[in-house]
Amino acid sequence: MVASQFSEVRPRRRAAAAAILTTAAFLTAGVVTVPYAAADPDVRSDAGEIPDGLDDFYTQQIEWGSCDGFSTDGSDLSTLECAKVNVPVDYGDPQGQTAQIAVSRMAATGEKVGSLLVNPGGPGASGLGMAVVGTGTPLAEHFDVIGFDPRGIGASTPQIVCLTPEEKDEDRAEADLDRSPEAIAEAEQEAQEFAAQCAERTGTDVLANVGTRDVARDMDVLRAVLGDRQLTYLGYSYGTRLGTAYAEQFPQNVRAMVLDGALDPQQNSDEQVLNQMAGFQQAFDEFATRCTTLAGCPLGDDPAGAVQRFRELVDPLVDSPAATADPRGLSYSDAMTGVIAGLYSPNMWEPLMAGLDELAAGNGDTLLMLADLYEGRSADGAYSNSAEAMTAVRCVDDPASTDRAALGELDTRLREAAPFLDDGYGSGQAPLDTCAFWPVPPTSTPHTVEVSGLAPVLVVSTTEDPATPYQAGVDLADQLGGVLVTYRGTQHGVALTGQWCIDTPVVSYLVDLTVPDGDITC
Repeated sequence: MVASQFSEVRPRRRAAAAAILTTAAFLTAGVVTVPYAAADPDVRSDAGEIPDGLDDFYTQQIEWGSCDGFSTDGSDLSTLECAKVNVPVDYGDPQGQTAQIAVSRMAATGEKVGSLLVNPGGPGASGLGMAVVGTGTPLAEHFDVIGFDPRGIGASTPQIVCLTPEEKDEDRAEADLDRSPEAIAEAEQEAQEFAAQCAERTGTDVLANVGTRDVARDMDVLRAVLGDRQLTYLGYSYGTRLGTAYAEQFPQNVRAMVLDGALDPQQNSDEQVLNQMAGFQQAFDEFATRCTTLAGCPLGDDPAGAVQRFRELVDPLVDSPAATADPRGLSYSDAMTGVIAGLYSPNMWEPLMAGLDELAAGNGDTLLMLADLYEGRSADGAYSNSAEAMTAVRCVDDPASTDRAALGELDTRLREAAPFLDDGYGSGQAPLDTCAFWPVPPTSTPHTVEVSGLAPVLVVSTTEDPATPYQAGVDLADQLGGVLVTYRGTQHGVALTGQWCIDTPVVSYLVDLTVPDGDITC
């Protein structure tokens, strides 16, 4: 997920920063700008050991059955089995309220090695559909592939709930670009109201425990319940944060771990979002270069003029939405969401180009469709809770910035890093983010990872990744003492997407524990 101080700004309810969420409909990866910290030492467990007070959770029996009613993001779960696993809402009070983690399974077709737990990213993305990852590879033969909805998300309960579908539609319809002092004050008031709504509709006890620290603890419960002495894990984007947090808490419980599209745990959220904006500008430039070679490109025939032409297409939406078959129309906010969605991978460039071509003719159907997928909105107007869950996790995973001068400076730097997203309303000032008003304190901080006794880890990083820049993977591999697998390309998430030079070492490592002899580039 990407957060930006100036693009697609919707501070009225959700955040003072834009929230852009990728879903499994695009890639098996998501993006977020939240660091984490090592868990308290008293929750560590060596392989096979059960942390104090958690016997009932670690020894529960899982009951697999139909996945009917489990899908919350449109994923087809008809070929999978599903179940729910109990965990404490608060690991500090294991005798208190419990939560239910929704899990899915594609059973191994041959000689089973164990379970492979997969997370698509987010935070906020449902992971149940990830159980089909590895189909057609030895992974499907040797592993029960397991997807899961992290606590508070998707089919897991209790859910994070902040807005009604009608309130979400209303939120998306607004541009909220003004950076005058009066507009900033109003934005902060609305952000404060949104935080209060989340607390009222979800409960502060739940919000206080939805962070990466606690999801990693849930993963260890899942490991034990699935019958695995050690965890085999594949995490994309934010899923790399989960994997790293798990490795910090339970290093001896890691059998194998692939982290693809990494975030550097040393960076704070401001540094991460600035790098992401530069990455998306690079992706836009590459898209524009390709587009302008084609007849009828909506960005013209000269890459040097693509940003200006793009702004000419989207800026009028601030005052007048484009026509769509849906009565909502295409707002400026949704247009920017749809464009960002299309920049995650070259596989999305064709619908992005079609959407911009339609917009040039006054129609916004394709960009609205892309935005709806991003926002988790189904055809009947219902939403997944992915976007509000992203905010809830982000706000407990990272201390909020309350330095107004620094936020204003960041806003200026973001506009410079990504001109195609610059709406022209910059004033050198920016509102406080929703997290500054969050009703519970953060549970994690940026830090350098230090882990001992960890099995070799594979970190996959793509050179032109728009959402999680390449260097973050380099730095994470260094901190974990892992092997770096470099893919030269422009996309977010590459493992098991059909690139044999990546898939071959990844599958061999996960199945046979064959660790590459040094870093790999392809």
